[in-house]
Amino acid sequence: MFNFYMKTLKDDEIELVIVRTADENKKKGYVPAYYFDIVKDDITIGCIDCRIGYNESTYYGGNVGYTIKEAYRGHGFATKAVLLLKELAKKHKMTHLIITCNPDNIASKRTCEKAGAVFVEKAELPKDNDMAISGETEKLIFKLMV
Repeated sequence: MFNFYMKTLKDDEIELVIVRTADENKKKGYVPAYYFDIVKDDITIGCIDCRIGYNESTYYGGNVGYTIKEAYRGHGFATKAVLLLKELAKKHKMTHLIITCNPDNIASKRTCEKAGAVFVEKAELPKDNDMAISGETEKLIFKLMV
């Protein structure tokens, strides 16, 4: 069983409230993960997850995945949520978080940049990657130091 450290993370505007956790699944190449709702003023405005550890799946899929409900986009909430995950990553002795997005996802690219992540590369997905199998071809890879 994986040792989960955080139930909630918050700043002066948003709170990340744990919804569930997932243990590692070596057979599928999944690392342990936390899943949070992003909450502002008691309203769920999106969600974010943090995958703990590094492997090929987290390189192409990222340690972090997030979405903000359309009505709340454009206010920097995704950036704030990503930055809150740095504390969690530190608790797990991670040195950085990989964040990826599709090349045409300008908003996600901007979130990475605003959070202070550094562009690593535009990577072609391996043919056997789940995202490639579903039709995706490449990802922008960013690295956020914790």
